[in-house]
Amino acid sequence: MKESTWTLVYNQFSPEQEGLREALCTLGNGYFATRGAAPEAVASKIHYPGTYIAGVYNRLSTHIAGRIVVNEDLVNCPNWTFLTFKIGKGEWFSPSKEKILFYRQELNMHDGVLRRKILFQTKHKQKTLIETERIAHMASAHYGAIKYVITPLNYSEWITVRTMLDGTVLNAGVERYRQLNSKHWKPHSLGGFTRNGTYLSVKTTQSRVEVAQAARIRIFVGEKEKRSLIRQLMKGKERVGQEFRVFARQNHCYTIEKVVSIYTSKDKGVRNPAVSAMEALKKPLRFNTLFRTHYHAWEKLWKKFDIQIEGDNFSQRTLRLHTFHLLQTASSHNIDIDAGLPARGLHGEAYRGHIFWDEVFALHLYDFHLPEVSQALLLYRYQRLAMARKYAQEEGYRGAMFPWQSGSSGREETQVVHLNPLSGKWGLDYSRLQRHVSFAIAYNVWRHYQITDSWEFLLRFGAEIILSIAQFAASLAKYDPQDGKFHTKKVMGPDEFHEKLAGSSKPGLKDNAYTNLMIVWILLRAEEILNILPVGNKEKILKKLGLKERELCLWKTITRKMNLIINSQGIIAQFEGYFDLKELDWPGYRAEYGDVHRMDRILKAEGQSPDDYKVSKQADTLMAFYLLSLGEVKEILGKLGYNFDKELARKNYEYYVKRTSHGSTLSKVTHCFIAQALGKKKEAWRWFREVLESDIHDTQGGTTPEGIHVGVMGGSLDIVVRAFAGINILEDRIKISPNLPKNWRSLKLKIYFRGRWISLSFTKRQLVIFIEAEKAKLSALPIEIQEKIYHFPIGKKFKIPLKKAQKSLPKAE
Repeated sequence: MKESTWTLVYNQFSPEQEGLREALCTLGNGYFATRGAAPEAVASKIHYPGTYIAGVYNRLSTHIAGRIVVNEDLVNCPNWTFLTFKIGKGEWFSPSKEKILFYRQELNMHDGVLRRKILFQTKHKQKTLIETERIAHMASAHYGAIKYVITPLNYSEWITVRTMLDGTVLNAGVERYRQLNSKHWKPHSLGGFTRNGTYLSVKTTQSRVEVAQAARIRIFVGEKEKRSLIRQLMKGKERVGQEFRVFARQNHCYTIEKVVSIYTSKDKGVRNPAVSAMEALKKPLRFNTLFRTHYHAWEKLWKKFDIQIEGDNFSQRTLRLHTFHLLQTASSHNIDIDAGLPARGLHGEAYRGHIFWDEVFALHLYDFHLPEVSQALLLYRYQRLAMARKYAQEEGYRGAMFPWQSGSSGREETQVVHLNPLSGKWGLDYSRLQRHVSFAIAYNVWRHYQITDSWEFLLRFGAEIILSIAQFAASLAKYDPQDGKFHTKKVMGPDEFHEKLAGSSKPGLKDNAYTNLMIVWILLRAEEILNILPVGNKEKILKKLGLKERELCLWKTITRKMNLIINSQGIIAQFEGYFDLKELDWPGYRAEYGDVHRMDRILKAEGQSPDDYKVSKQADTLMAFYLLSLGEVKEILGKLGYNFDKELARKNYEYYVKRTSHGSTLSKVTHCFIAQALGKKKEAWRWFREVLESDIHDTQGGTTPEGIHVGVMGGSLDIVVRAFAGINILEDRIKISPNLPKNWRSLKLKIYFRGRWISLSFTKRQLVIFIEAEKAKLSALPIEIQEKIYHFPIGKKFKIPLKKAQKSLPKAE
């Protein structure tokens, strides 16, 4: 049977694959998300139920290797899904313990529902069919629900149903963190309420966040509710549950519906989370009633977000999977939540649920479809500007320096030590020196303004963020009178393998090219903002930030005299001293180790250092060619006194791709985009397939079960929009230069741009465009298609013939 591209289907129970499936079958709504673990499961070597609420963190300390290590984690919340049963006096059902005769699990992305069908047989030859459905309600953020149908096929017997709200959970989903303290909850209150209702309230040990869950159980025989039940309330110190006994007759269906409400003390307008949770279930709710409103909420989202492809089912399904998981990580519910975009979603505990720079690969999705959500995610950064200023001051800089890893408060959450799983040793972690995370935030703010034209956002928040980061960026650059250039030091680029100069004991690098290029870009954008701000707003923000004319003049000087090392072959040095490093024996290491993605760990386990070699974890210098248009790169290099040759990108791509291990999924996104821009279509397609396979096939060997990769998922969608559809946002217009993959017959998508919905339908020969406006008085939109500018009026469909896609580099604007 041909599977729908809206579904992810598993036709057998594979214990060794459950971790991956649980992550990929996570259900969420932006407020909370729950891994797709079997409802009968508790944490084990096979299963890991996990529920994570946006912005709920807790800090714990651990004594390890002679020091106290403090870590803040996105907390695994009480397990609301637990539901199982037993036949007569038999064992409680668990998929990993029984003889499975038939198994099918289906994630339906269009409907936002996880369905499962199991036929199993006990040792007494009793055959039972189980059918389950689960949702995390997209329309109403606080609801989750399970429908669990039991059908005895060849017997009649008493069945006991057990359900729990389990607060004994730990943060134990990442093996390398298990040496650390992981008990984040203290019991607060629990008990029963109304008919067949239970509630559980717990508090985090340090942050004092209260999370409350309430659950109501209803049991139906066919469509008739069974009200006279033998019920027992079970109360422990940290969990509360119920048991129901029902006499089940052969070939009759017994439906258990479990509806749960979840509230926290962080929620707006909530004084008592437990009361709010119980109030939400005061009126009995049916699963199907909740499902209808949930379905319509997802239907509305897909009308905006769906990318439709003809000719490639794998790309179609995987792009939908990526969109689905990004919308479960951040949705319209996030508008009222003070939370960022965790690099591993709300799908697991890797990276401790922290916010990194990965949002630079994903935020465009929201800018183009739900700009109010991207604005909320940017406001998470704005609310932590004071902490970023404090961090910069502590490190001897001006302005606002955001942390490499951010959690609840905006303080630096990067681990002080990091475990090398190959050597088993703990070493110092210098990754906090990746100051470029601040530049990614400035970039996100500027792109948001470009796409939305939100003048109010720029005036109230955006300008202050960018100018504060520009202050920091300028203070990173130090003038050297010997060469008349500005230099940076004690920084790390995206590469991460290189932590210090070869032979040096001091952490950090000098003149990282990506850092220096982005400093110039930010200072140019800061100048542009100051030029467009009204006089009153400009004076106000300059006074608030303490910016004087002398400092602004210095910014201009830096944009002309920032140091960049380019050799005679046109290769931009990743950092000072890079060209003096040793070449790595790539064939030799591949022959010995096979998987060389984490060459840093391999080298360190051998007693060597990646600092001594030309080996990168991911795109570093090339990141500038991913984020910035060729026109922006040309502008920067021109101001620094370099002639921009369109071959510069090609030379640097071909040089660095051979020296990169791609130890981060993000690396393949960057290389795919640049390869496509260079006309290397076969190479770009190979990269794109690897991007798509990253999470769905867990190509990094065990990382996806710990949480999906938001950056690679967002990056895949960015490639479709910017590389294949060729959509580029310029100051005064949209530029479209489509270049579809060979096997794609057509591509359809929608984007929201400055108050207009633009529907685009591409084939190899034609582009059909239709523009709708939310406001009646919006003017015709200038759109450049294959170097010809059109002014499309609102509300009419146009068909534009397309020339054959060019193979050479696009013209630099």
